[in-house]
Amino acid sequence: MAQSVGIKDVARAAGVSVGTVSNVINRPDSVATETRARVLSAIDRLGYVRSESARQLRAGRSRIMGLLVLDMGNPFFVEVARGAERAARDAGLGVMVCNSAQSSSEEAEYLSLFAEQRVRGVLLTPSDASGRNIEAFRRNGIPFVLVDRVADGTTECSVSVDDVAGGALAVRHLVDAGHRSIAYVSGPPGLSQVRDRRTGALNALTEAGLGPECMRELPTERLDVAAGRDAGARLLGLADRPTAVFCANDLLALGVLQAMYAAGVGVPDDLAIVGYDDIEFAAAAAVPLTSVRQPAVTMGALAAALLLEETEAETALTPHEHRRVVLQPELVVRRSSLSAR
Repeated sequence: MAQSVGIKDVARAAGVSVGTVSNVINRPDSVATETRARVLSAIDRLGYVRSESARQLRAGRSRIMGLLVLDMGNPFFVEVARGAERAARDAGLGVMVCNSAQSSSEEAEYLSLFAEQRVRGVLLTPSDASGRNIEAFRRNGIPFVLVDRVADGTTECSVSVDDVAGGALAVRHLVDAGHRSIAYVSGPPGLSQVRDRRTGALNALTEAGLGPECMRELPTERLDVAAGRDAGARLLGLADRPTAVFCANDLLALGVLQAMYAAGVGVPDDLAIVGYDDIEFAAAAAVPLTSVRQPAVTMGALAAALLLEETEAETALTPHEHRRVVLQPELVVRRSSLSAR
């Protein structure tokens, strides 16, 4: 195995001190042009790469921000990551993106990894409904911001969307189109987003003078296309099949749409479908999908900005004040829900 090249090797090859090499790397303007050129030539010739981890250990501050999301297979979280990465890059930081896969145990492992790496801070969409993982991570003293979630019992910064309002937008749209029998294809009940969207849906029914019996819930264990197809199969098996479906996210809605297409059920004539998130695939579906849009890129960027603000406050005289930012959703109407009853 080839030995790694160290700063002492560069100094020896360039005929200068270790301190001079360090100045060339960190404060090049403080070194004479000829000397700087000689050092840079040695660095290039030897293939020297400075140890960022060692530099961070000396400085006591990492240049890496952690991002832990529920499912990187969901384009919504890809957009969140894109917004966070932009904000981090503008601040000279990188982002370590990890996927908990909606698993509490995997979430705990990644949070432990972030703590070991002493990242600058963490953007977190928690999957552990009990809050134990957050409580354990808090003891490390590393700042974190909740993304797409406001967890009970926490005072940290958060950036989320008003999911109660979003659920109401979806079902109000269906009720206004004349639907009186609606299915809610939900997800894991431990996720607050799933519960809040259900609350909003029931609120919309109440506003219209309809009772909760007008909405039938079809829970799923996951929030992906396969779970949506399974929910669609269950929906097809109902004797009194609803005329409309509201899904907790777009991946579920796309799965339901696939199940209906395979069974020859027309969308929206036989069944209207509304999703949530407004991912790119929603507009590109065989039947363009009506969806409740979340500003995902903005959410990631705002969360990163709050985290940067908190980490910078550690060395400032003014203490950081935790804030909860709640963004508003928007209904995007497309063909999947346009058949009036």
